[in-house]
Amino acid sequence: MTGQPLERDRLILLDFAPEVVGIASQPFWLHWRDEEEKRRHAPDYFARLADGRARVVDVRRGRCRRADRAGVRRDRTGLLGGGLGVRHAGVPDPVFMANLRWLARYRHGRCGREADVVERLMEVFRQPHGLREGAEEAGDVLRVLPALFHLLWSEKITKAGLEAIPLDHNSESS
Repeated sequence: MTGQPLERDRLILLDFAPEVVGIASQPFWLHWRDEEEKRRHAPDYFARLADGRARVVDVRRGRCRRADRAGVRRDRTGLLGGGLGVRHAGVPDPVFMANLRWLARYRHGRCGREADVVERLMEVFRQPHGLREGAEEAGDVLRVLPALFHLLWSEKITKAGLEAIPLDHNSESS
């Protein structure tokens, strides 16, 4: 897996985390000398947390052709640690990420702005239902599904097994 899908997935995870209120990609450069060679590295993400703290996230790319350089970069990024909460993030669970990538398409509020649809979905999903079954009970499936996926993304309707199996029309809510 290349770095870009890992970085994309880490961005989705940061966006999904309720404690993260702001994200910047490659927010600054670190410059240093290693022996006589000049080096530099831009951490992948800077996240502002709701409580005012910050987190710097570097995505680990697994085996790297320049593993020694990657290790030096991680060490240098770690030096800035202090109160920033530096994280070296690895590869997330593939099923969980497939589900989040799907739901992320519906993260924008416009997907859940029809108050009558949202209200009906909240009522229907008070009890566990298959997603398709609940959507059909709530109304016109084509109108309801974007709102349902938005409610799953925003965790207003909780989901069971997001890590266990890929979402489909038979997935259950809890």
